[in-house]
Amino acid sequence: MADSVVLDAVDLHILRLLQNDARTTYRELAAEVGVAPSTCLDRVARLRRTGVILGHRLQLNPAKLGRGLEALLLVQVRPHRRELIGPFVERVRALPESRALFHLTGPDDYLVHVAVADPADLQRLVLDAFTSRREVARVETRLIFQEWECGPLLPPTPGAHLSAD
Repeated sequence: MADSVVLDAVDLHILRLLQNDARTTYRELAAEVGVAPSTCLDRVARLRRTGVILGHRLQLNPAKLGRGLEALLLVQVRPHRRELIGPFVERVRALPESRALFHLTGPDDYLVHVAVADPADLQRLVLDAFTSRREVARVETRLIFQEWECGPLLPPTPGAHLSAD
């Protein structure tokens, strides 16, 4: 893992806290972690500089924006060639309904997370933005009933094993 950055317990604590609330002030972070505010500021700056922290995001509720139906679209592109996938990716990323786009291995080439108003809007999106394109061979749709966020992303702990409990 040549791209890994060495992180100590203070760095990990800072990352855990910022992932739970990116608006936490340096003063609050420093007090929680047990370091001086200037040290905390330096640590966060180093985490940004080394690419561990990529940015901050505002999280919105799609339902409150009139997009209460979310779905995952499994998309197969044929032929799977660079000159086709570049424009396809840019087109999907530009769609206002797109929330995330993943390039996959296996029988499906892309997984697209979308948020739409209702089933008719989803049908319109699939027909007009996906299956109408010549390079799209197949689209499968999976509705999302519920979503949970998972805990903070931290590096693996050496020797740690997941419990079956």
